[in-house]
Amino acid sequence: MRSLFSPWASPTNTVIPNLSLITLQLPNHFSVLSQPNFLPIRPLRFPTITRSQLYSNPRSNEEDLNPESPVQELSVPVNWLHPPKALEESEWLRVTLHKWLDDEYCPEPTNVEISKVAAHSYYESLLEKRTDLGEILLKMASELESISYQESFHGAFSSANAAVNLIAQRIEQA
Repeated sequence: MRSLFSPWASPTNTVIPNLSLITLQLPNHFSVLSQPNFLPIRPLRFPTITRSQLYSNPRSNEEDLNPESPVQELSVPVNWLHPPKALEESEWLRVTLHKWLDDEYCPEPTNVEISKVAAHSYYESLLEKRTDLGEILLKMASELESISYQESFHGAFSSANAAVNLIAQRIEQA
């Protein structure tokens, strides 16, 4: 029999001074050092953008609707920029994000504060006529950094990402 922790150990337990360590005795036919049977990892594929694409004219509407297009712009509908609708959408985000945080992690007081700050940031962004979700995300993440996450399972950027993901889902449903 061999020790799980050292292939060169004797059949008896190895004793290390000042360290309480329990070793498992394995039968000789069990090989700890055998190579694992991992599946080969496929390389990640990222869309390639040429210099001409970076500086070209904006795409046509037909290209924007193409689901195979490498990048699709996410933006808030223009009618959400009106104050009453902006207030409605920010309140929806406050309630939905709070529920999502409670369900995804665990209910905690920080979730209430996160959802309030995220909703307020979103409301301000809509009133400022920001439609790009990337800009909304960055603004929200910077404002969420004002919260203490010391006793929380998440942080400013994970909370902002969750909020913008919920907003994107709502945009797709609209």
